Amino acid sequence: MLKEQFELDDGKILKALTPFPGIALRGETCGAVIGSLMALGLVFGRDNIDDMPGYLRSLPPARKFGRQFEKEQSSTMCGAILEAKLGKRYNLANPIESAMYLSSGGPEKCAEVVASAVRIAAEIMRSKG
Repeated sequence: MLKEQFELDDGKILKALTPFPGIALRGETCGAVIGSLMALGLVFGRDNIDDMPGYLRSLPPARKFGRQFEKEQSSTMCGAILEAKLGKRYNLANPIESAMYLSSGGPEKCAEVVASAVRIAAEIMRSKG
């Protein structure tokens, strides 16, 4: 797993990621995208807010991730990804639609999306050496 391989976890990352799916179930940016960008930031990012060269160094790997993820998943937006994978855009904050998402195999499809995001991020991190 990325957190062990790249020593990214201080015990609080999972907790911080809790509301990320679709940005709190709103169908917005996929939580796997945000989590992967956070991991990339931990590897390639700056240590202080005034480090402009560090900020600029972080952009190529982040943009590479975004391009590859979008190529594989058709979008970085949760709602659009669900629609592409399941044939329908679900409002996951709605209990009825959430139940439909569950019964349509949504969690399995989302797990595939997360695995794809982790793989892409890991490939980019490994390229750093």
